[in-house]
Amino acid sequence: MIYGYARCSTNEELQDINRQKRELKELGAADETIYFEYESGTKTDRPEFNKLLNTVHRGDTIVTTEVSRLTRSTKQLCDIIQLIKDKGLKLVIKGSVTIDCSEGDIDPMTKSFLQMAGVFAELERNLISARVKSGLENAKAKGSVLGRPRTSKDDIPKIFYKYYPQYKEGKLNKAAFARVCGLSYPTIYKYLDLVEK
Repeated sequence: MIYGYARCSTNEELQDINRQKRELKELGAADETIYFEYESGTKTDRPEFNKLLNTVHRGDTIVTTEVSRLTRSTKQLCDIIQLIKDKGLKLVIKGSVTIDCSEGDIDPMTKSFLQMAGVFAELERNLISARVKSGLENAKAKGSVLGRPRTSKDDIPKIFYKYYPQYKEGKLNKAAFARVCGLSYPTIYKYLDLVEK
């Protein structure tokens, strides 16, 4: 069985994961065997990735588009390589490396190449993080106000006020209120907090 794994660091509104899914299908995965999530590659406890690792059996194949989609941590990559070996799996990283442990051990050159790719994925993540911190410090030094702009009552859309009386009368719970307004649950909480102060 061929399983795919796709990952983006931020939510679907900011990053599109569909390119990865399309490429995973080209590598042989099906919609129902693709596991995907929006989590940091440095996290070791990713629900969908853990679910995938608990699903695969000896002889199965895991496909992904890049080493950085699996992890941004060299240590975690070494753990994944060991797990691939222990479970007798095949790992295919599009266009770069294939590790086949379904019939034996990992070729030392392949293992070293994969580990080096992991080092560069971690380096890339650390460089991005350093650039972001530097940019934030520079903006702060110039007097910029960091963070999200504060929401005021004037920012609340009219549709919220249209259904607010029904919510106050108990005809709508928060979930239904959010649904009829076309707003997310956290946004409804934020607006309620502003209105009911």
